[in-house]
Amino acid sequence: MKNLKLSCELTSNLQLQSEDEALRFAAFDIERNRLFFASSANSVYATHLPSSQDERTWRTTTLSMAIQPLDLEPGDFITSFDYLMEKEALIVGTSRGLLLLHNVEDNATEIVGNVEGGVKCISPSPDGDLLGVVTGLGQMLVMTHDWDLLYEMALEDLPEDVSISETKVSSNYTFESPVSWRGDGKYFATLTTVHNSFSFHKKIKVWERYSGELHSVSEPKHFMGSVVEWMPSGVKIAAICDRKEEKKCPSIVFYERNGLERNAFSINEDIGSTIEILKWNCSSDLLAAVVRCERYDSLKIWHFSNNHWYLKQETRYPSEDGIRFMWGPTKPLELICWTLGAQITIFDFVWVTAVMENSTALVVDGSEILVTPLFLSLIPPPMFSFKLRFSSAVRDVAFHSKSSKNHLAASLSNGCLSVVEFPQLDDWEELEGKEFDVEASSSESSIESFIHLIWLDAHVLLGISHFGSRNGNWFPDTLSGKERLHGHYLLEIELVCSEDHVPSSLTCSGWHSKISNFVSLEEPVICIAPNPAKRYSALVQFVGGKIFEYTSTLFITGGAPVPCLQMHDKLGFLSSCPLMGVVPVADSETSQSLLFGLEDNSRLHVNGRILCHNCSSFSFYSIFANEVITHLILATKQDLLFIVDIVDVLHEQVEAKYESFLPVIKKRNEEKINYISIWEKGAKIVGVLHGDEAAVILQTYRGTLECIYPRKLVLTSIVNALVQGRFKDALLMVRRHRIDFNVLVDYCGWQAFIQLAPEFVRQVNNLSHVTEFICSVKNENIMETLYKNYISLPCIKDAKVAEFRHFEGFDAKTKVSSVLLAIRKALEEQVVESPARELCILTTLARSDPPALEEALKRVKAIREMELLSSDDPKRNSYPSAEDALKHLLWLSDSEAVYEAALGLYDLNLAAIVALNSQQDPKEFLPFLQELQNMPTLLMHYNIDLKLQRYENALRNIIMAGDTHHADCINLMKKNPELFPLGIQLITDPSMNKKVLEAWGDHLTDIKCFEDSAATYLCCNSLEKALKAYRACGNWSRVLTVAGFIRLGREEVVQLAHELCEELQALGKPGEAAKIALEYCGDVNAGINLLVSARDWEEALRVAFMHRREDLISELKIASLECANMLIGEYGEGLEKVGKYLARYLAVRQRRLLLAAKLQLDERPVNEVDDDTVSEVSSNFSGMSAYTTGTRKSSSASIRSSTSSKSRSMRRQKNKGKIRAGSPGEEMALVEHLKGMSLTTGAKLELKSLLVSLVMLAKEDIARRLQHIGEKFQLSQMAAVKLAEDAMSSDIIDEQAYSLDHYIQKVRKVAHSDTFSWQSKVLLSP
Repeated sequence: MKNLKLSCELTSNLQLQSEDEALRFAAFDIERNRLFFASSANSVYATHLPSSQDERTWRTTTLSMAIQPLDLEPGDFITSFDYLMEKEALIVGTSRGLLLLHNVEDNATEIVGNVEGGVKCISPSPDGDLLGVVTGLGQMLVMTHDWDLLYEMALEDLPEDVSISETKVSSNYTFESPVSWRGDGKYFATLTTVHNSFSFHKKIKVWERYSGELHSVSEPKHFMGSVVEWMPSGVKIAAICDRKEEKKCPSIVFYERNGLERNAFSINEDIGSTIEILKWNCSSDLLAAVVRCERYDSLKIWHFSNNHWYLKQETRYPSEDGIRFMWGPTKPLELICWTLGAQITIFDFVWVTAVMENSTALVVDGSEILVTPLFLSLIPPPMFSFKLRFSSAVRDVAFHSKSSKNHLAASLSNGCLSVVEFPQLDDWEELEGKEFDVEASSSESSIESFIHLIWLDAHVLLGISHFGSRNGNWFPDTLSGKERLHGHYLLEIELVCSEDHVPSSLTCSGWHSKISNFVSLEEPVICIAPNPAKRYSALVQFVGGKIFEYTSTLFITGGAPVPCLQMHDKLGFLSSCPLMGVVPVADSETSQSLLFGLEDNSRLHVNGRILCHNCSSFSFYSIFANEVITHLILATKQDLLFIVDIVDVLHEQVEAKYESFLPVIKKRNEEKINYISIWEKGAKIVGVLHGDEAAVILQTYRGTLECIYPRKLVLTSIVNALVQGRFKDALLMVRRHRIDFNVLVDYCGWQAFIQLAPEFVRQVNNLSHVTEFICSVKNENIMETLYKNYISLPCIKDAKVAEFRHFEGFDAKTKVSSVLLAIRKALEEQVVESPARELCILTTLARSDPPALEEALKRVKAIREMELLSSDDPKRNSYPSAEDALKHLLWLSDSEAVYEAALGLYDLNLAAIVALNSQQDPKEFLPFLQELQNMPTLLMHYNIDLKLQRYENALRNIIMAGDTHHADCINLMKKNPELFPLGIQLITDPSMNKKVLEAWGDHLTDIKCFEDSAATYLCCNSLEKALKAYRACGNWSRVLTVAGFIRLGREEVVQLAHELCEELQALGKPGEAAKIALEYCGDVNAGINLLVSARDWEEALRVAFMHRREDLISELKIASLECANMLIGEYGEGLEKVGKYLARYLAVRQRRLLLAAKLQLDERPVNEVDDDTVSEVSSNFSGMSAYTTGTRKSSSASIRSSTSSKSRSMRRQKNKGKIRAGSPGEEMALVEHLKGMSLTTGAKLELKSLLVSLVMLAKEDIARRLQHIGEKFQLSQMAAVKLAEDAMSSDIIDEQAYSLDHYIQKVRKVAHSDTFSWQSKVLLSP
């Protein structure tokens, strides 16, 4: 579904030496982009083809050229002509058999051979290694580029009575035997005459390259002329079949290498027309031919797709021009034409999609346009919905769909302009299968065929026309004769229809065109596009990517005159872009237009910057009716399809978000969400279906259409429908594309959806669809999980959804319960009563979280009671049968859960019905139900609650059963301790209440909650158990308090105090034990010893002085000195350890940095390493220590084994409290160890108490030494930690900067006062 559009046409003339001279042959120099011509006067003309920089210079009336005449004998003339790249010279064959090698730079000609019978054809092989020469005697000479003859053979099988020497003088035989090589050069084909026949039949012969042996021969056929052309790809051999005997026009026939005919197609011209030249382009997708007709010559270009040959372009010339052409050797869409009169024209074509903005396909096929509205039927050409037939071949098509009616304008090869007005889109189905003849529009002056054509409005066209020597057409009277010969003009044409439009039909006639404005252009135009931001305006792109804005004279209404063509300041491309599109876009603040352009080298431009470097095709998608574009659809040369948010293009976030549109190797289990892999190589985007369709149409290389629905576009269209309140459309899209139904709820939050539930149910109006939705609702917010990377959620305020209000009855805590409750209420309010509605309501109850099975069973029970009471009640018809309702509930839920819910209603009959319908064994449930039926009501409820584990209800029922069941009540609470609070609340008997409290206390004691159990014992006045509980938790003060309540004697209290003192001492609480010894036992010696053990020096001194015990004071003095000396030694050792660990850390860090630098030097580029290799390298590197000598080449198995062994080693080191040298975690372990050496808060308090006590005991010297060494240790430890942290974040270890002394000074300056609060100022060193 693509059309071949003419992008640029450049025409110039060669100045021949005489009027009788004509151009006969042409050759191309690929390296220097030169074109050579051989004339009838045996002269060689050379000229350079234009590049993108000098196209304007090349468009002069007369080309600059080099003329080099060849010195041939009188009567001799050039018969063949080509360029040899290996020799950098021209090879020329003459009628008298000369082979000349002509060097253009030196103007030197060398005779390299002479063949008998003259040279008819010269054909170099595609690789340039061989040269084929066909002589006038029908011989084929194959030689090397050094002119060594490989072999010679006769192309034709002559009759026995005809000799080669006779053919030289015979006038009956003419040998027309061209040579066509296959693209790889392994075979070549010739077309030869069959001499054993009285007709003019010929056959195609295929020869092998190296041996010259005949490979295959086709069946004789009436071929036209001597044209044979092998497709460069090697698939087909093309020839022309003359069908005058059948009274039909010529056809082009295709053969395979084995000589079998494959297919053919007719050229659809007059019977007397002939084809003289037939050539493939270099990519083998276009076939061009020169067709000689009675009144004109035409250059036709065909394209093959989906087993059909389309005529995509036709250019007509006067017959006397003798048009000839050649394809560009390297550019598949460049066609070079020349006439006998030396007019040279270069056509640059471009493939454009045949799908218009409103998803209508307009496929050009000669004089017909195949119309297919893809929004109605997705059928590939050559099939179509209806057909438009014109008076001649269509060259360009313009389509207008801005209003309710659609218009089409077609520029024809005969210079006419045809216009069609379509009916509204709703009436297009009535046009299916019809064919319409379109008349050309009438005009006061002749209008040349347009190169570019667009609509400015429903009745205004803008076109670019090129006027040259073949155009005897309309010209303004103000132009001089010289200016009329060449040039590009911009024409504005107004259209008026004299016929009334008939609804549901096409208006194909009665159109009149009038040229309202024309502008002469100095440069060729590459492309034009309507400007959506301004009415009656268009953007015109000139060579080089310059953008000008054209404003119609119809738009300028008064005021100062404004130039209609002005250069655009803000828009432009870096180079010429044959494909250009201007689209309206909008973000949250403003509306604007974006200018897109695609170069021949696959670079996609947007507003002057390059968006993508490997784009093969692109299109635009809009979810809105106002045609504001929301997404860019882009396919790359790597066959990847990207869906790009237009907002990302506006904010220039494309490169980072879409990874430069390159395939990225994903990690395992990582979803490829940025792009879609196109399954068939070479498929292109031809169009999209806008709005809710959300489809991208791809055409494969072979021509078939594929319609895909990208998840991103589908979700966007669904959310857009929800924002607009179109719930039914959204639900249908969710079902069609198998999207999670939770999108309907989560797009703006379930709290907002429950308000819209009535409208949702009203719009959907399909209980089956509502039931399907109900069964899919889940608590997960899929917009934040499953679809979070596809679409951003719209703001609730933007969606015009009211804020969530608390409705009565909406007390559910979860999303599922709340949404289903809202749906249930909406069903009851919006839908009339019916069996289907009741089943849908039961579905909402069964799918709630947790399932509301009891409420559902209540509804089933009500239906059952209705059936039992009356069978004639009209209301009965509005509900399903109880059996159907129960089966529906059992189908939705677990049968065991429904059975338990029926038991929970204490309805044994309903439970029996559920059991029977759930296929349970009657031997199992009937005895149980009969046993329950024989029990008293409260006991039945109690046993049912026990079975269903509803222990609170069971407790209420057993308490209500009476005092005879108190033992069961206590046992129930013991088995379920969480029932004790409820039991205390329900039981009113004081004695029974105490038993419950005591049982609760025993339970708390068993689970070692001694504080709570003691409080519980106190509530029931069980003091002995309370004392034991407090003693078990170590609360000695409350133990002695409870002992007072028990009225223990003095000796018993003292004995209890001694026991508590020993227990606390064993628990490591000497301070609290000292308090008991002093206050309750009166043992001063033991108390002071315990205070010394607790290192509470000040308190010990106070107690000793309080009791005036000089002996204890002396012992305290000795103990404090011993403790001080011990601490001085410990801090000294700590200083040594800090220095040792720090030095070890710096050495390890330095070695690791060197190892990392070495690995980085050996590292390959990131883009050459796959994910598995990167993972292996990172794992290997992370396992290396500073002492490791291994490399990255270790296998994954060794990595796993080494990692597991190191993990075991690290666990052993942690258990031993050591740091293993060379381990992977050595650095961090050293840092953590340094941090662990800091002074704790308790150590600081003990140190301060000791310093004060030493000062009190007149030991200032030892106190000063202790404070000094303690301060030095603390500063060193803090400095070492700071140094290690700084070194960890640095890649360079500087020995001077990372010194401990330097960091000690830094820490001393910034240290907080609380850090050294344990110090005494009087002991500070000067």
